[in-house]
Formats: sequence, C-alpha cells, structure tokens
Amino acid sequence: MFLMHPVCLAISFICAVCYAIYLTGKKTVVFGLKYMLPMMIFAAAVNPLFNHQGVTILAYLPNGNPLTLESTLFGIAAAVMLVTIITWFSCFNIVMTSDKFVYLFGRVMPALSLILSMSLRLVPRFKAQIKVISNAQKGIKQDVSSGSFFQKARNGIKIINILVTWVLENAIETADSMKSRGYGLPGRTAFSIFRFSRRDYYALGYMSICVFIVLFGVITGAYHFRYFPSIRGSVSVFVFIATFFLGAFPLIVNLKEDFTWKRIESKI
Repeated sequence: MFLMHPVCLAISFICAVCYAIYLTGKKTVVFGLKYMLPMMIFAAAVNPLFNHQGVTILAYLPNGNPLTLESTLFGIAAAVMLVTIITWFSCFNIVMTSDKFVYLFGRVMPALSLILSMSLRLVPRFKAQIKVISNAQKGIKQDVSSGSFFQKARNGIKIINILVTWVLENAIETADSMKSRGYGLPGRTAFSIFRFSRRDYYALGYMSICVFIVLFGVITGAYHFRYFPSIRGSVSVFVFIATFFLGAFPLIVNLKEDFTWKRIESKI
C-alpha cells in the first residue's frame, strides 16, 4: 500500500492472487472476473481523465485536456494497489479466525481481542442467519420473492425484525455464558490449541529478515519510483527478491504442508 514501485506492486499482486486461488479455488477467479477486473479497469481509466500531469502526451481529450502516459501508468498502478489490498484482506479474513485473534491478543488485550473476534464473526453469522430466516419465510410464502412490491417490502422488513430479535437474544445469551464461565475474573485461564513451537521461531526469523531487507530498501531508496513529471525509478534485484519471498511466504508454507501431508499419506 505504501510502495508504488511497479515491480513491488506486481509481486504483491501475483502473490495475493495465487494465495487467494489456493484458499478458495475457482471462487476467487469468478469473483475477480466479476468484480475486481471491472473495478480495476474503472480505477485505471478514471485517473487519466482528472489527472493531466506528465510530459509524455498521448492524445487530447474532447475538452482539450491532455492524456498523458504518466497519468495513465499511475492510474494502472493505483488500480493494481487497490485490488491487491482487497485480495490480501480477503485472504486475511479466511486465515485469521476468531480463536487465533483471542490466542494472539487474549492475554495482552482481552477486551479488544474479544471485540475483534466478535466483529470478524458478525457478518458471516448475520449472513448465515438471514439465509435461515429467509428459507423459513419462503416455506410459508412470506419472503421477498413472492407477492406485490409492497408485500415484498413488508416481508423484507419482517425478516429484518426477526434478525434483530435474534441478534439481541443472542447477545444476552453470550453475556450470560461469558459471566457463567468467569470471564474477566482475576486468575482465569484460557484454553488454546495453539503453541509457539520451534518452527514458529523459524518462521518469525524468516519474516524478520525479509522485513528488515524491505525496510532497508525503503530507507536507502531502492523502492523509489516517481510517475510525475516523468517516469523514473531505481531497480534493486536483491530487495525485490526479498519482497517476493515475503509475499509468497504464506503460499510456500501451505504448499510445504500439503507436500508433507501427501508424503505421509503415501507411506500409510
């Protein structure tokens, strides 16, 4: 998000898309073609229409403003950055479950970790519950797909009312459950299936080295790239290699685990 060098953006984009395809498969491809690609084209096309900086004029718009190569490339770079960020966060939302958040921040910031874990679960639970309610209402022909316009609106409001009632009731049950389990009492322990093992130290060391090299590249100007008034930037192969190994690390770990699992299965 902070490095606008084209090579860095390309590396991050490729790593994010490959990891998203690994996690969700065909769903990522469909989502990308249906939503991401049009948004990317729109974001890349809008910038040259309003930004006319740059010394390389490609053409003139009907209103007389110039269409420059620099503004076009900057729009493409901004579009790639936007899609890459969304893709990384979609991967993050799949990998980082609520129990992982509680494990990471439960002892340091118990209240904040609980709020974050509940927030991450909020939208998926709402979607699942509203689907259950809609299917139940469809059984008695009182959903949003039957009747006149006003009847559909009335049925939709009824579904929302049922959902809100379920949310309030669920909140009371959650509070009672937490209170009965002694949440917030001093000396209370928490169960977790996660352990910080030797391979976690290795992974932390690997990521620390890559991050150090990336920060070193930022400080020394290895990622410097300007789009205006003319295109000019630096190239550092060593820093870009570190960027690639940092971005590809999640995929490398998962592929290694898959290979290990298949090797164990073959020996059974």
